[in-house]
Amino acid sequence: MDRERIDPADRPSVVAVIPARGGSKGLPGKNLAPVGGIPLVVRAVRAASAAALIDRVAVTSDDAAIADAARDAGAETIARPVELAGDAASSERALLHALDQLALAGSDPEVLVFVQATSPFIDSDDLDLAVARVLAGEADVVFSAVESHAFLWRRDASAGATGVNHDAARRLRRQDRAPEFRETGAFYVLRVDGFRAAGHRFFGRVEVQLVPEAHALEIDGAAELAIARALAPTLDGGVWRPRLDVDAVVTDFDGVHTDDTAIVGGDGVEFVRVSRSDGAGVARLRAAGIPVLILSAERHPVVGARAAKLGVEVLQGVADKGAALADWAERRGIRLDRIAYLGNDLGDVPALALAGWPVAVADAIPEVRRLARLVLSRRGGDGAVRELADAVLAGRAAVGAAADAPAAPPTPSEEPAAEAGPVPATEGAQT
Repeated sequence: MDRERIDPADRPSVVAVIPARGGSKGLPGKNLAPVGGIPLVVRAVRAASAAALIDRVAVTSDDAAIADAARDAGAETIARPVELAGDAASSERALLHALDQLALAGSDPEVLVFVQATSPFIDSDDLDLAVARVLAGEADVVFSAVESHAFLWRRDASAGATGVNHDAARRLRRQDRAPEFRETGAFYVLRVDGFRAAGHRFFGRVEVQLVPEAHALEIDGAAELAIARALAPTLDGGVWRPRLDVDAVVTDFDGVHTDDTAIVGGDGVEFVRVSRSDGAGVARLRAAGIPVLILSAERHPVVGARAAKLGVEVLQGVADKGAALADWAERRGIRLDRIAYLGNDLGDVPALALAGWPVAVADAIPEVRRLARLVLSRRGGDGAVRELADAVLAGRAAVGAAADAPAAPPTPSEEPAAEAGPVPATEGAQT
């Protein structure tokens, strides 16, 4: 069964919150521990940011270094009170505090995605599938899980070990046993109103989002960290690629389409260098029906010539890019929160502050990088526009794939049985 498609401009707002405290005792500095060369909290931010159906990503932490790493990765940060960061504090309390802080800042999401940084191999596709199921009304809560056919036992001081989920006298084959489902602890997608009313993460109709067994690793101590580092070269699968669900792309010119330098001839004529790869990216956006606008503070023939070559709209001599962006969006009938704006310098700050997806080139100034929800890996004039175009097109494809996905995970009978060893059930790591 296909899900009913929801117009992106009309769907409920979705926010991901990543609790990441600094006081882990079992593995000090756990949330900043690198796996595949990337700190765990950054891996979580990237996974959530790459999900097309997640609108905002926030990290709540009591630790300045964790907050700095999260901001550099493009997340918002929320100061987690000391009383919510101790060993006895629950993740639910930290999440409710984060929602309250977001509400005070004017954000009132309808869906919460609780992501744990201690799960290093979260797939953004799985996040999108889980969010889509909650948005479609299939469940109030969807959490990540793997099938388990493990024979579980419990020890009693007087009676010894007894079977928990099976009759020890009747040993069924794996394929004859109905599967159970083990939480991976990686993510939980919750309706915010139900979560606030219940005060805990399980309420109403609860469903599981099956994830690959290889992605189920949760880091609680040094042993799991060592395993994650060994698996990362195989599971990471290359370069991280973000995905943006937007309706339009707006960019600066100097320092974005160019490397922010100019060659001046003897007659005073300026020449700039642009990337053919960027041009190809813009062409793909146009082919997909996504409007593109160039906003330039300078008025120069080269800007108009490049815009004409690309076949996109251009506004030159713009003193206030925020006002210009708002006016253009209103004339085009596009919501500001459905626009990605790519900038690099102080003149872009007013527009970045309005756009739903503020994006910075890799060599942007620190003020712009701090505002950005996404910092690209490419520099201005060297493929940054193409990288953004690819992310927007990937986001559009991901939204379509999530809408077309089956309404429920495959049943065990629909998949070939595979021999597997027991999977131990573990408690979720505190974040």
